[in-house]
Amino acid sequence: MLLSGLLVVAFGLTGAFVRVPYVAIGPGPTYDTLGQAGGVPVIQIDGQQSYPTSGELRMTTVSLNDEVSLFGALGLWVSGRYALAPREEYFKPGESDEEVKRENVQQFQDSQSNAEVAALRHLGFPTKVLAKEIVSGSPADHVLAAGDRLLVVNGKEIKNEEDVRAALAGTKPGQSISITFQHDGQPQRTESLVLGQNKDRPEGFIGLQPIDRADVGFDVKISLQDVGGPSAGLMFALAIVDRLTPGEMVAGEHVAGTGEITEKGEVGPIGGISFKVVAAREAGATVFLTPESNCSEAAAAAPEGLKLVKVTSLDSALTALDDLKAGRPTPSCS
Repeated sequence: MLLSGLLVVAFGLTGAFVRVPYVAIGPGPTYDTLGQAGGVPVIQIDGQQSYPTSGELRMTTVSLNDEVSLFGALGLWVSGRYALAPREEYFKPGESDEEVKRENVQQFQDSQSNAEVAALRHLGFPTKVLAKEIVSGSPADHVLAAGDRLLVVNGKEIKNEEDVRAALAGTKPGQSISITFQHDGQPQRTESLVLGQNKDRPEGFIGLQPIDRADVGFDVKISLQDVGGPSAGLMFALAIVDRLTPGEMVAGEHVAGTGEITEKGEVGPIGGISFKVVAAREAGATVFLTPESNCSEAAAAAPEGLKLVKVTSLDSALTALDDLKAGRPTPSCS
């Protein structure tokens, strides 16, 4: 009996305190991108006229719990509100929690930048092309720096990031080209580079990653703490457009959604959609903007009273919201 008792105690302690190699995933917090978070507007526009809004454009998140014990995992699974997944699906082998957090924060910051560019491009504001990253040891290394504005490459004026690749078409490794750029508001500089070799492409290699960014005289600031990942891009872009245009995009309705967005306004799929639709409905949303590739999964999990609207781009989302407001049919996931 003593031995049995000790075994029961040991099993109980193990089940209560020893972590299992799984994470628990469930509905996370939601945030109204037209409203405030922590007493601060989620989106602030300084130096440009903005307009009143009403209703909600609510971004959704997924909660991820990495501190899961055996008993805790069983309890979460039995609740039906959470799912368990192998930890290695979310944490690379040898990667620390801090490294994962930094990666998620970077993705979130990139989603904000992409949302700003997509929204302002839609509204007709100009863009510029920056060097996002410089490859160590490449021809561009020690000549350009991350953040430098690209103006002319190999005689071609650079107006968007695709122009950089087009300027290198037909070049060969070892060929010299000129590149004109601007560093941190300083006067323009023109330098000569000897192109390197890229094993994936036949043309010459500069060694930088170009990226489009807004070229405007006002600031768009997105303030949201303790959120990571790229999936808020669509809702940020919609809120920026709403604030910079007269009229009310959702006219008092409670709209939620998700979707990664590119600088061109294309909307891509995200993870955890089945939990996000639940979180959206619990927050009072009646409409959920759903990336096309996530439609099947979202339709299988959508709670009663939540209308799923299929979107493929910022433009399609704006058209769908106009149609909703006017009572016209919208693309559906069902």
